[in-house]
Amino acid sequence: MLHAAVIALSSFLLFLVQPLIARLILPWFGGSAAVWTTCMLFFQVLLLAGYAYAHAANTRLTPRWQAIVHTVLLAAAAATLPIAPDPSWKPDGTDEPVTRILLLLGASVGLPYLVLASTSPLLQAWFARTRPGENPYRLFAVSNAASLAALIGYPFAIEPFLGGGAQVGMWSWMFGAFALACAALAWVPGRVSLPGAASIPAEEDPGGRIPRADLLLWLALSATGSALLLAVTNHITQNIAAIPLLWLAPLTLYLLTFILAFEGRNLYRPRWFWSVCLVWLIGMAWLLIDTDRQFEMELQLAMYLSGLAVACFFCHGELYERRPAARHLTAFYLTISAGGALGGLFVAVLAPLVFIGYHELGICLAVCALLSVIRCRQLGAVPGVSSLAVLMAVTGASSYEIASFRNDVNTSARNFYGVLRVKEYGAAGEPGHMRRLLHWVIMHGEQYLDPEHRGQLTTYYQTTSGVGMGILSKQEHSVRVGVIGLGAGTLAGYGRAGDVFRFYDINPEVVRIAREKFTYLGDSGAKIDIVLGDARLSMEREAPQGYDVLAVDAFSSDAIPVHLITREALALYLRHVKPDGIVAFHVSNRFLNLGPVVARLAQENGAQVTGVYEKGGTEEDSRTTSDWILVSRDAAALDHAAIKDAEDVDEKPEWRTWTDDYSNLVHVLK
Repeated sequence: MLHAAVIALSSFLLFLVQPLIARLILPWFGGSAAVWTTCMLFFQVLLLAGYAYAHAANTRLTPRWQAIVHTVLLAAAAATLPIAPDPSWKPDGTDEPVTRILLLLGASVGLPYLVLASTSPLLQAWFARTRPGENPYRLFAVSNAASLAALIGYPFAIEPFLGGGAQVGMWSWMFGAFALACAALAWVPGRVSLPGAASIPAEEDPGGRIPRADLLLWLALSATGSALLLAVTNHITQNIAAIPLLWLAPLTLYLLTFILAFEGRNLYRPRWFWSVCLVWLIGMAWLLIDTDRQFEMELQLAMYLSGLAVACFFCHGELYERRPAARHLTAFYLTISAGGALGGLFVAVLAPLVFIGYHELGICLAVCALLSVIRCRQLGAVPGVSSLAVLMAVTGASSYEIASFRNDVNTSARNFYGVLRVKEYGAAGEPGHMRRLLHWVIMHGEQYLDPEHRGQLTTYYQTTSGVGMGILSKQEHSVRVGVIGLGAGTLAGYGRAGDVFRFYDINPEVVRIAREKFTYLGDSGAKIDIVLGDARLSMEREAPQGYDVLAVDAFSSDAIPVHLITREALALYLRHVKPDGIVAFHVSNRFLNLGPVVARLAQENGAQVTGVYEKGGTEEDSRTTSDWILVSRDAAALDHAAIKDAEDVDEKPEWRTWTDDYSNLVHVLK
């Protein structure tokens, strides 16, 4: 029970710190979904380092020296508390984000995380030595159950009630308690006097050497599960929101499959589960290429989350089926963690460098189908033939998705902040010739290229849109406009001589594409300023800008950066606008009802609010449907004649105010 209790506490802290620290640094890097992917890469690499340390200590050190070394590490880790990241790590807009996040995490949580990561395999090895004949692998299920409790508890029991500082304090005190308990266990009388694993001759080992084929299969199975976890997480967070709830749902399912597979009662039964795995692989591959259903949130979440659970149960069940003798326990876990790190490296580092789209999901499905072929051929003719057919279908779907992604694409780019494409329609010189900027699958602006229509304001920024009316209402004089989110630069089309338009954007590729592929910036009569970096961090460093209108239009695909729509954020925006200035929030979203959130923020900041809801997208009305919420401290500014068809904004008194410490996605789901 003592071993299980310490392992459970370490695993709880291990997985609690992941969303905690990621949420703290998310606003520093623009709310990008890639923040979580990069954090997961760091955690997987540190997990590998922790398992490597546990393996080395178990095989090369006597129990007494293990106790000495581990106690010193525990003390050193406790000395680094608390784990709150230092504000000096905030980027200035010119930093390479992946490297900075990895260094930041190393400085903040590196040593405590390393010690926590080593605990489960090391204590399982201690248990196996002191309790020969008992199954140490069941402690792995205990470890994962505690991890699961942390993941479920964070979004529902911790994040809604505790601010960031309180979360850091709670975690640090719990780590101190863990360090004391683990150090005491290291010096349990009797364990330190038993012979260490390194003193047992190899010829006495009943397990013998581990076959190379087994090592490679362990590596492939664990890497596939890890890569699928991150690829599915990327897929669902890009189109909804980069928030802990959607980070943790896939990770929870991933851990649950580990628990079920390693629980010890052989819940994984390959003789019937092979058919379930193949059916779900086909379902995910079908949804990957069915573009008509890409915005059906319920179907997307149901298929990809259940499919992730099925695929990971296959991978982890096969790992348990191929587990070695207890002597090789730490080597087994070391290989599994190495596979996890390789999967993380593929999705977080290699894929953005190699692919122009999120093609890793289709590739991971094909690899999983290949592993199912290797397993199914051992189960008989029907499973073997069926798995080959599924492999061909999934590979074909992945190839089709990659090829179709390039249709009509003029240029494309992928980096930490997402996937950008410029699609071109029509022939040069014709009235319908146009370019459209897409962030993944969501339109972020378009422009007609023929000279007669090139200056036409389009999509969400037409003169009949909320932001368009807001700018027009101020044009009795020269205007100063701030825009959070550059896109194609369409709003620069409102600029006249004497006006100033200042754009904030965190993605340098957006700036390049807006300048090279669209002409709104170059054609504008206004003075154009572009500030590279996260808008909130940039505006916090600036003196008040005196904007007549400030447009908040920052989206990553269809996901909202939550830190740009909080009480503190609106207070900052109001500091930068004139007393009668307007803050225009673009809240068009397929999945989230953000109007009541903005209304509450305005009320908290003593401001007035109105909504402009533009309907279009039909054969009779070619306008783009858009929802804008206009906020001002001056009620007269919102009653201007130029702001037509304004409506009251729906209010939800029962909803809590969104702050930098609190937001709730569940409430705002449509």
